[in-house]
Amino acid sequence: MEHITLNNGVRMPILGFGVFQIQDADECKTAVVNALDSGYRLIDTAASYMNEQAVGEALRQSDIPRDELFITTKLWVQDSGYEKTKQAFARSLERLQLDYLDLYLIHQPFGDVYGSWRAMEELYEEGKIRAIGVSNFQPDRLVDLITHNRVTPAVNQVETHVFCQQLESQAIMQEHHVQIQSWGPFAEGKNNMFHNDVLLGLGEKHKKTPAQIILRWLRQRDVVAIPKSVHLNRMEENIAIFDFDLTEEDMKEIQSLDTNESLFFSHRDPKMVKAIGTNRRDI
Repeated sequence: MEHITLNNGVRMPILGFGVFQIQDADECKTAVVNALDSGYRLIDTAASYMNEQAVGEALRQSDIPRDELFITTKLWVQDSGYEKTKQAFARSLERLQLDYLDLYLIHQPFGDVYGSWRAMEELYEEGKIRAIGVSNFQPDRLVDLITHNRVTPAVNQVETHVFCQQLESQAIMQEHHVQIQSWGPFAEGKNNMFHNDVLLGLGEKHKKTPAQIILRWLRQRDVVAIPKSVHLNRMEENIAIFDFDLTEEDMKEIQSLDTNESLFFSHRDPKMVKAIGTNRRDI
């Protein structure tokens, strides 16, 4: 597995395994076990996914040394604020059955973000988290957070795929030494992604699947990706991207697919902000 180095010197796998929408405990545990057996070392979950416990059980079942794993989870909106963040972090750590986290993210840019960040800075400085970051922060929100706090986020996890490439956002992140990470690298198959003519053509050229072309494209942009699958053959396919290179011409061809728009929703839509802010979960 190849790695990138975060702004605090911590090394992070360039490709990981996500567990969003795998809520069945047994299915999630099996998926994580299979992912680890397939060579993944970065596992990405969140309190709001309701599967931290299953992930923790899979990790305990594995004989992979803890220092070879990179475990990420996230703070949900209703737990924002200084005190609630400390409490939510402790609950996540208990469910994951871990002594520390490799990466802890503010899941959404809403609520008492500053109170949460102060708590996370303290947890980071106490050695309970190796790196702290954010998710779904637009460039203005990210720069504002950086400007008014001591610790710069190590990661910003945002929707990034061939139809929403985040080129301008990535440039701003690079300027501020924040690592971009892709959620939804396959966009849940929207826009008929796996049958796209450009991706099919590049797949034929390199003898790879469209999914492998997408993940290789992200890797060559230095974007960390966390594809999800509950199927072992897809997990193995997704990790087999380190034996070929896309040419500069290939990369430009994929860049032509960018619509510069989300295929899901805008984090600047007031209705969506309200919906996320009132989506209370017992986590």
